[in-house]
Amino acid sequence: MAKTYRTVSGTIFDVANYLFLGLFAIGAILPFIYVISGSFATDAELTKRAVFLIPETFSIAAYEFIFSTDTILKSIGVSMYVTIIGTAVNLFFTVTMAYPLARRSLMGRNTVLNLVVFSMLFGGGMIPTYLVIRELSLLDSYWALILPGAISAFNLIIVKNFFQELPPGLEEAAKIDGCTELGLLWRIVLPLSKPVLATFTLFYAVGHWNDFFAALLYINNPEKWPLQVLLRQIVLLSQAAAGDLNSMDPNFVKPPDQSIKMAVIVVGTVPILMVYPFLQKYFAKGVLIGSIKG
Repeated sequence: MAKTYRTVSGTIFDVANYLFLGLFAIGAILPFIYVISGSFATDAELTKRAVFLIPETFSIAAYEFIFSTDTILKSIGVSMYVTIIGTAVNLFFTVTMAYPLARRSLMGRNTVLNLVVFSMLFGGGMIPTYLVIRELSLLDSYWALILPGAISAFNLIIVKNFFQELPPGLEEAAKIDGCTELGLLWRIVLPLSKPVLATFTLFYAVGHWNDFFAALLYINNPEKWPLQVLLRQIVLLSQAAAGDLNSMDPNFVKPPDQSIKMAVIVVGTVPILMVYPFLQKYFAKGVLIGSIKG
């Protein structure tokens, strides 16, 4: 096997590239490490030390305060339900709309695509959307958090472009074997679309998990609040919503507000981070694929 010799300029470029990416990675991860450490720190340490990566005194008081009642566990369950069902709805409608639009022979295709692009530039606004949700009797319903954003126009276009890049010979061979359109989509197209589907599964899931504004508008019942809304209440009030001080141990000392805020960030971030390793092998390829051709 022939040896590959690197030029001096190529070696310098690689070293500089690794240094830059390494510094960028450190700059991205250090703040999160600090937040995790601060969530386990005491009031005195947070006051004394501006920045630290390992707390001198380990304390779980902030997490005890947040999980003092089962309210937050209910909110986590609500967020998981909305995220799972919402992501499934997003993928279903995105795929079933992108697949026919990928056919250049579809009648009215350009008109529909223009309407999709139009929706990316102009929207009805918050108040008209609220009125529509109210008239559809979706207030205080989880569907109010799922249906209004059932399809992302940007994601739809990327998935459509990906479907267009699939070899047309596969479709022709499948039809010769008697495969129907639905069979072609289910047996041929979707198995070949794992990278793009995994990528947008992650995008849709993160969007649902982090969304709190829609729930703030449409969900009035605190029992139906998703995690992000409840965590917002904890940050604003540091009481009541997730922990009732009157129901706690009399010897319990309320943790500092700063450590509560940091613990809130950890609780809201870690669950969705756990999804990424399962999709990582498809993510790098899927995030770029389908973005070249129109």
